[in-house]
Amino acid sequence: MSTRDDPPVAPLELASQVPPPGSPPTLRPRPAGRQEQMPTRRPGTAAVIDCAVYVDGRRQEALRPADALRVAEERGGFVWLGLYAPDEDELGAIAEEYDLHPLAVEDAVYAHQRPKLERYDEALFMVLKTATYVEHDELTATSEVVDTGEVMVFLGPNYVITVRHGEHGGLGELRHRLEEQRELLCLGPAAVLYAVADLVVDSFVDVTAAVEQDVEELEASVFSPERTDDVGRLYQLKRELMSLRRAVSPLEVPLQKLAERPVDVVPDAMRSYFRDVFDHAVRVRDQVSGLDELLTSILQASLARTQMADNEDMRKISAYAGIIAVPTAIAGIYGMNFTYMPELDEKWGYPAVLLVILTAIVLLYRGFRRNGWL
Repeated sequence: MSTRDDPPVAPLELASQVPPPGSPPTLRPRPAGRQEQMPTRRPGTAAVIDCAVYVDGRRQEALRPADALRVAEERGGFVWLGLYAPDEDELGAIAEEYDLHPLAVEDAVYAHQRPKLERYDEALFMVLKTATYVEHDELTATSEVVDTGEVMVFLGPNYVITVRHGEHGGLGELRHRLEEQRELLCLGPAAVLYAVADLVVDSFVDVTAAVEQDVEELEASVFSPERTDDVGRLYQLKRELMSLRRAVSPLEVPLQKLAERPVDVVPDAMRSYFRDVFDHAVRVRDQVSGLDELLTSILQASLARTQMADNEDMRKISAYAGIIAVPTAIAGIYGMNFTYMPELDEKWGYPAVLLVILTAIVLLYRGFRRNGWL
């Protein structure tokens, strides 16, 4: 449920630099440094994962992307085209068939975008960050805890195109589940966008719950009676949690727009669905923020405990140094070998000096123990 503290609803961004009608989509050149970050897929795999037409909520025969849109328009349905890490040529050919905006195509090819929602004429382009929890036997200072990817969605009156980047976040199972919900698919392409957003937010819930277990483990380790050094692990988990926070927090504004603003390609009946996803996203944001604050407190407690342990060690070292100083000083005095020194010619001199040393050591030890230094 939204509150007064939620971010204000901003109008949908209108795309700038729209090319002249009929011109093919083109991508702006990227610097060489960013070219190295382009997502790649395994050799021998195709960019098109699935392409089908849905009419009255029922899946029709699978078609080539070039023919699917024409068939969907003729039958009054829509196309769902699923892509995985397409390159410029592959997505450029599809963009020409579906009249996709070149700026959105560029973002979908190069990825590494923050969650956002943009409007291009009658079409929408949405970017969602995906996340998965990386299983590990023991959390270390170099453990990877959260792995992120991206899903881009092109939404038009008769089509929805999903572009996935990353080794996780597959949408095949989601497609099968949606095909069993005919009433939802009858609402059009926006139903697919809702299902993808809901899947992404649900994955955030699972990842947050798993990270919370790591936080609890570290908290127990920091406050255990044993002396441990958890600063490195705490800092690493805080860095990994930052990746999850970057995926969750920016998603609120796009979902709020879809839930509260009228959009041509999103039926009014779908707004309640997006409102539900928005509520879940807000809850996950609060959980992630709470974990981040808790980690900060645990890190501060760990540093304070380390400092206290160091101070305790220094007190012990100082106490033993003070105890050792007494026999060292007496032995140093009587080791100067002067001819005329007290008690040198007495039979009881040596035992008396040892007794004085032992008495001083016992008194000092009891004093340090009483003050908590030993």
